[in-house]
Amino acid sequence: MTSPILETRELSVRFGGHVAVDCVSCAFEAGSLTAIVGPNGAGKTTWFNAVSGQLKPSAGEVWLGGENITALSAPMRTRRGLGRAFQLTQLFAQLSVHENLRLAVQAQAGLGLGLRDLVTRWSTRKDLLERADALLESVSLAAQRDQLAAALPHGDQRKLEVAILMALQPRVFLLDEPTAGMSLDDVPVILDLIRALKRQGDATILLVEHKMDVIRELADRIVVLHEGRLVADGEPAVVMTSSVVQEAYLGRRANP
Repeated sequence: MTSPILETRELSVRFGGHVAVDCVSCAFEAGSLTAIVGPNGAGKTTWFNAVSGQLKPSAGEVWLGGENITALSAPMRTRRGLGRAFQLTQLFAQLSVHENLRLAVQAQAGLGLGLRDLVTRWSTRKDLLERADALLESVSLAAQRDQLAAALPHGDQRKLEVAILMALQPRVFLLDEPTAGMSLDDVPVILDLIRALKRQGDATILLVEHKMDVIRELADRIVVLHEGRLVADGEPAVVMTSSVVQEAYLGRRANP
């Protein structure tokens, strides 16, 4: 058997007396797409934060590619290949759309993040410029390339954040409600990007999402959290009809 690309072992996060994540052990194979679901307050985003390094776990471990990364900072985990998109966008607000993406492409190429280099490096690296342009096209933002990121509507900011994540070429994508707050016209662009990533076959995707039609279409597997605990894990058709999911996630009792 191959080793999982990502694994949490008895991972827990406590805030005072409140247990937000309770001993969650879960492993993910390379090339899979897993939906992480559960009601509001189930611990999904907190678990994501502990996996990606935004929160220090109270107990347990996080493993990436066979390496224990529990003690590593969020930037160090990113360099190891763990990519995270947030519910709230994380952009350089006073840089243009294209400059935001160019910084990500530059960082992935190992050229650093110096703003001075943002101008000087590009004249000799046509390949990087072409990659940034291609990524803008892929998220339908080519027409907004010179706008400040702060001036973009929320939906376009979400698209830019996903493009930045793609530019970093992580081994694992953590997508926390990537379509949240987007218009109906913008949602298909993000879903098409996720489908394209899945078709590549080598990207491991963990997706927090509330839209059940999206989950049924995209997910190879569903993991259900409830009150911080892992309560179900398996194929979508099986998990979504289980009594524990009907009660905990959908808020109704399964038919006897």
